[in-house]
Amino acid sequence: MNNAVRLFVIAAPSGAGKTTLVKAMVDRHPELRFSVSYTTRQRRKNEKNGHDYFFVSTEEFARLEADGELLESAVVFDNHYGTGRYQVENHLSAGHSVILEIDWQGAQQVRRSMPGCVSIFILPPSREALAERLQGRRTDSDAAIARRLRDALSDMSHWDEFDFCIINDDLDVAVTEIESVFAGENRLNHRDDPALQANIQRILAQP
Repeated sequence: MNNAVRLFVIAAPSGAGKTTLVKAMVDRHPELRFSVSYTTRQRRKNEKNGHDYFFVSTEEFARLEADGELLESAVVFDNHYGTGRYQVENHLSAGHSVILEIDWQGAQQVRRSMPGCVSIFILPPSREALAERLQGRRTDSDAAIARRLRDALSDMSHWDEFDFCIINDDLDVAVTEIESVFAGENRLNHRDDPALQANIQRILAQP
């Protein structure tokens, strides 16, 4: 991997697999640091406070925002999410590249405040695959899954705001492509690549 200290922003529609990809990157590259986000949503059974998220009240989240302690924040599915500014700055100051796992709204804010960041958007290989992944997680009700799918299709339209786009069809291939982005060696997944653009338009045009 490139030795330069960078901030990497990874976003995706719900169900595209960004959490799995980020975890794989951190496992393969212990020099990377994952920025744990704050959220007001309820903790799921398999999640640990301070590891997956910092689970806070709505009032505490509002205080963090008011005090300027968040690098970015967004409302997703009626819950607040945000990245701690000082956590990111401390990791970078210590010489570690940092990965943010956030949504496209937060990514817009990070690009404005830290324009040197590298942004990556993750897409599913098809709408059908996205629906199957959301249903297979078995963490949401049918109504919640339907809403996540609707919102995910809207989120996918923001892919071209990012520097790179990875289509997560095969996990190992997707991880390798992200690694090459981190190393500064990937141009095939750059948003300007005509073949990538054609493939994405095919996915977005699916009924």
